Amino acid sequence: MSHPIDPADPRPGLHGRRKGKPLRTHQNDLVTDLLPQISVDVSKPVDLVALFGQEPKELWIEIGFGGGEHLNMDALNNPDVCFIGCEPFINGVAKMLANIENNGLTNVRLHAGDAFDVLKQLPDGCATRINLLYPDPWPKRRQRKRRFVSDHSVQEFARLLKSNGVFRFASDIDDYTGWTLARVLPSPHFTWEAESANDWLIPWPGFTRTRYEEKAIREGRRSSYLTFRRKA
Repeated sequence: MSHPIDPADPRPGLHGRRKGKPLRTHQNDLVTDLLPQISVDVSKPVDLVALFGQEPKELWIEIGFGGGEHLNMDALNNPDVCFIGCEPFINGVAKMLANIENNGLTNVRLHAGDAFDVLKQLPDGCATRINLLYPDPWPKRRQRKRRFVSDHSVQEFARLLKSNGVFRFASDIDDYTGWTLARVLPSPHFTWEAESANDWLIPWPGFTRTRYEEKAIREGRRSSYLTFRRKA
């Protein structure tokens, strides 16, 4: 069953830009024609069989896929996996739609909006992986309540992940990495996979560098890569 967002949750909703520079003609066409065909209907509980035309062998969710670099390569390299990507920034959505068109990806569905609108409609234990890569850090103290990682989101991840499923988090902002550890480690549902410092300073095998990570490297910031496993 799906679980509604707790009305007591202090998360204030979606923030930030929804659109940047004007879309090119073909990008507009993709948003108008292709996006409705592969969008997740968040007005009701999600039927994964109806959404993908089959029972997913595995479901991976990427929250805030940006320009789609990582999601695109994951979908290409794992054709038997079903993917749901969430991104409110329409320019990023348009880039991912171009990837879907150019690479003939049939295993990806998108939500052009707040990822929580999707998460709350997905069934318990449906996902094997949740990726949250370089989320907006909201660095000012008064903004931190806007961060996607919260006690509430950790509870949602635990609800959605199968036993031994993984939540992966990457950031170049040390404060956000610490913030995430402080909210996931107390959870009785997760274990942190790291056994040494290098385990969370080295990307996962097959990790595709995003444009945000490339920017961090250019500016001299080092990233952290956290893997949390859902307990049985």
